[in-house]
Amino acid sequence: MQTYLSDEKLEYFKEKLLQLKTETEQLLNTSKNESPNEATQELADYGNHPADIGTEQFEQERDAGLDMVHREKLMEIEDALERIEKKTYGISEKSQKPIPEERLEAMPTARFLVDEEQ
Repeated sequence: MQTYLSDEKLEYFKEKLLQLKTETEQLLNTSKNESPNEATQELADYGNHPADIGTEQFEQERDAGLDMVHREKLMEIEDALERIEKKTYGISEKSQKPIPEERLEAMPTARFLVDEEQ
């Protein structure tokens, strides 16, 4: 099934997705450039208090979780860009019905209609 969106609309959503991709890649690169050992090195001057070590561990786990979320978002964006190329963007993968433009505006990576989400 081909998309119901015009070529102009597809180009609009493609640009929107490319911008989201750039922003997400920047978030991933920013978190990778931060040294996870900076806080630990500072703590070494204070004898590595157990509470400080626990805080550092929590922050590292939180950052790892955020990285995972950003990587998943990046995959969704790349999948949506692929659907644009295949001319299936804006069509529900479950029902093959058109996804409203309002939904695509709010969530450009949408693959399903709102009532089909689980």
